[in-house]
Amino acid sequence: MAKSISRTGKKTRGRPRKDPTSIHLTLLPNQLSALDDWIYKQKTAQSRPEAIRTLLERALRLSSNKKPVSRRSAQKASDLADHAAEQVVDKTVLSEEQERRKRALIKGPKEFRDIREDLPKSKT
Repeated sequence: MAKSISRTGKKTRGRPRKDPTSIHLTLLPNQLSALDDWIYKQKTAQSRPEAIRTLLERALRLSSNKKPVSRRSAQKASDLADHAAEQVVDKTVLSEEQERRKRALIKGPKEFRDIREDLPKSKT
């Protein structure tokens, strides 16, 4: 019986494998050209899979390092929303009704309040 060919003596190229999972990725032509442009601008030459892994690692690192919104930024956003709501609210109704309508505009529809990330979660 013939002996099987062993690959233990060959040097493997690329990133060392630690329990890898292979995925198939389809890119649109403009995405592929943007990826190739990004690879070309890098200091070290990378293959497309290496570049995709690098970009994925960067994106995940950036998304996990979310900075909390400062009080100053939150106050500025609140003031801008208040100003915009004042321009939309009907001025012919009573002031209490105007305030109620402004709050409703700023808070948003009840159906979407639970998915907003900027509001604290309700205890109900």
